Amino acid sequence: MVTNRRNLIFRVSIVINVAVILYAAMQLSGTPSPTGEWVPITADGTDRGVDVRFSGDLLRTPRIVNDTEVRSIDSIIQGSDEYTSQKTPSTTPSVSKTVAANKTVSSTVAVTALTKNVSVVSSEPTVTTNESVQETQDDTVLSATTLAKVRTLVQCTEKEFEPEVVQRGEYWMLKNYVRAEHGALSCHETITYTTHAGFEFLDNVQPLVERWMGPVSLAIFAPGADLQPTVNSIRYLRDCLKTDLVRQLVTFHLFFSFKNIPSSIPNIDTLLATSYNCSSPPPYDVDPTTTFMKQKNLLYPVNVARNIARDAALTHFVLPSDIELYPSPNLISRFLNMIARNEKPLSTSVNPRVFPISIFEVDASVQVPSTKTELQEMLKKKTAIPFHKFVCPDCHNIPQGAQWMAAKETNQMDVFHVGKRRGKFLHWEPIFIGTHHDPQYDERLSWEGKQDKMPQGYILCVKDYDFMILNNAFLIHKPGIKRLKKDPKRSRIASKQNHFIRSQLMPELKKIFGTRTGCTI
Repeated sequence: MVTNRRNLIFRVSIVINVAVILYAAMQLSGTPSPTGEWVPITADGTDRGVDVRFSGDLLRTPRIVNDTEVRSIDSIIQGSDEYTSQKTPSTTPSVSKTVAANKTVSSTVAVTALTKNVSVVSSEPTVTTNESVQETQDDTVLSATTLAKVRTLVQCTEKEFEPEVVQRGEYWMLKNYVRAEHGALSCHETITYTTHAGFEFLDNVQPLVERWMGPVSLAIFAPGADLQPTVNSIRYLRDCLKTDLVRQLVTFHLFFSFKNIPSSIPNIDTLLATSYNCSSPPPYDVDPTTTFMKQKNLLYPVNVARNIARDAALTHFVLPSDIELYPSPNLISRFLNMIARNEKPLSTSVNPRVFPISIFEVDASVQVPSTKTELQEMLKKKTAIPFHKFVCPDCHNIPQGAQWMAAKETNQMDVFHVGKRRGKFLHWEPIFIGTHHDPQYDERLSWEGKQDKMPQGYILCVKDYDFMILNNAFLIHKPGIKRLKKDPKRSRIASKQNHFIRSQLMPELKKIFGTRTGCTI
């Protein structure tokens, strides 16, 4: 009896041990617990950290994906306008596409093609962690992470992109008269080059846009009979060049005084519905003395044009410049990457700021340089010189200019030097990347009267702006070294405008903005 009981207990213990072993084996080989670890994986199953997924079956976290459009871009030079688009739900800011060979295009732009042999660079993902934004490896690429950081830093809002007829003082303005086909833009994703001209200067549009590769807001003074050749010139630029860049990126605004309203204003939608006759010479290829403006001895309202172009820009950052100044390539992407990094002095400066760009002239016999290294070689050979060296050297005598020219080109854009517009730079007329918050240009001043940017410079000085000079960025004037020429007629106009600035405008500025030691016009 006792023996049978012992045998039973032994058998039961064996069963229990086997059960324990089986249970342990099941726990080791079965589904993991809900407290599994975070595993970064990519869409193709690799571990490069493109998205994040929870490894457990329970409490699974949705994947975080890069919700941008991915487009293949063909060459507009080859005439191709096909593209493919893959879209995911839009929950993060739109992303700029950076094209190989430093061509940058907005993702909100229906740009079908930009240049030969181009490829779209995929964007880095945005991962919702507390880690800082990763530094962009290639400054010519704008990633989703970079643009999300820019958006956070600038806190801008989008603007409408519709045609308007607006009265501006004595001028009628046809705002967005011919709109670029990029459509509406996110305010943080690119920079707008804002500029101005009479139609006889529109030969500069193509070389400008080919180097800028971003949105351009162009205000054209078109009084009286100058309106028709202006419209024809716009149509020629859009229809007759071997590139679609003008059509895709340039928005045209026209304006004229109520004293010189054109006899008729064409319906631009009707005109653009038909192609321009490209067998004729460019309408802007004319003798400048034959224009309506010159024939009627009208002054060029340069500051009205500057303000129109800048006000119409859709982006937070703007580069108000002259149409004959061609920017260094990659400027947009390099600048926005610098903003996103937000390193010193950007992160520590408490003053308002603008970002001046060094300006140069080159000989008519040479090509415009594309890199700072090329520019430095030309400076050594004397085929390039600082802007207006023989006309008004103090006007563009940039702080640390000699050091800037001697410093080697770097892989990324940074602030080379923080200067002020005072001391020996009190007559400096910088051209800079700024924003819509910067002071406007006084619209009572004409180009012929000179010193047209000086009042704005005074305001910037009084407000204690930091002039953050960019290390690798530059502007090159249309080839041809300028020499000082005597112009008695313009000298008389300049004398009159100078008197107005000193006797009336300067007292106004002091009353409105105050004074600061070292600030003057």
